[in-house]
Amino acid sequence: MSDSNFCLETNRDDYSKTRLVEEALSTLEPGQVRYRVDRFALTANNITYAVVGDMLGYWDFFPTEAGWGRIPCMGWGEVVESANPDVEIGGRYYGWFPLARTIDMKVTPIGVGLRDDGDHRTAHAAPYRTYTATTQDPFYEPGKDAESRHALLRGLFVTGFLADDFFSDNDNYFGAKRSVVLSASSKTAIAYASCAAKRGKVKVIGLTSARNAEFCKEVGCYSDVLTYGEIDHLPNDQDAVIVDMAGNADTLGRVHARLGDRLKYSMMIGMSHHDSDRSQPPAVGPAPQLFFAPTQMEKRSADWGPEGYRDKLAVALSRFIESSHHWLTIEKLAGTAGAETAWNALIAGRVTPDKGQIVTLWD
Repeated sequence: MSDSNFCLETNRDDYSKTRLVEEALSTLEPGQVRYRVDRFALTANNITYAVVGDMLGYWDFFPTEAGWGRIPCMGWGEVVESANPDVEIGGRYYGWFPLARTIDMKVTPIGVGLRDDGDHRTAHAAPYRTYTATTQDPFYEPGKDAESRHALLRGLFVTGFLADDFFSDNDNYFGAKRSVVLSASSKTAIAYASCAAKRGKVKVIGLTSARNAEFCKEVGCYSDVLTYGEIDHLPNDQDAVIVDMAGNADTLGRVHARLGDRLKYSMMIGMSHHDSDRSQPPAVGPAPQLFFAPTQMEKRSADWGPEGYRDKLAVALSRFIESSHHWLTIEKLAGTAGAETAWNALIAGRVTPDKGQIVTLWD
């Protein structure tokens, strides 16, 4: 392994600006391990992590120089060095990694793998600090394509699964008969829509750009797909809930106004429209509520027991990963140049929804 690490950092005020940082590898401190970051996914969710990074602490995952940040990404890493007597070299783990070749981390072994116990991470919920060993992972599927699909979809699916479960847990979608999903082409939106459609309590209507409308129809989880220019045609004769993955205040306000008194709940999850105005809340309907998936995860783990929760999630996730083969193609990018290309394409909105970017900084 090289004696240097490379990290791709993002300007916290202008996400289109990046810089490549080279840093010397230091001697591990007692209790630390060094992960070789094998691969990670870059999706619209990573933009959301940047937008809400200060509010929800995503920038704290991997601290760096003020004004810059290391975006957390879901992916796979291997322990290549260990100064922790309880952690062996060679273990492979799924979790949050930076856009980097390696990451040093103070860890504690737990039942499913390792927990990041660095001072900067202790305030975060357990799912954000957990690195799951392949040998203890109930969701693990061997093979590079399966690992890539899990990197791209597993974390997003969990959010969609729990958002649907939240609605089901609250008077069957607050008594609504429709669920309107903004930024319907995003992978988290598709995950939510797939769960809601299978549950069958609401009709799921997708709102998306004109260029992505056909894709959303072909995915097969939406009962109807409308473009943002067709919001005035959105049915408003039955009660509805909103799931907003876009974070565009103008679009959300128009949907609120269209649904009026029929709107029973407005959930915010994503901010894929990162360059849009988010300062003005909708003038009509209930105030949008930010959905925090770990809260629902903790509730269901208590309701069903940890194993019951994992079993239900494992079945649903496996079904979703399998279904992705007909609508998602893996696109692999390697090296520092590949990482920069992937991030620039994502931030500029050039990644089509039928593509999934898997990146490694290793050539």
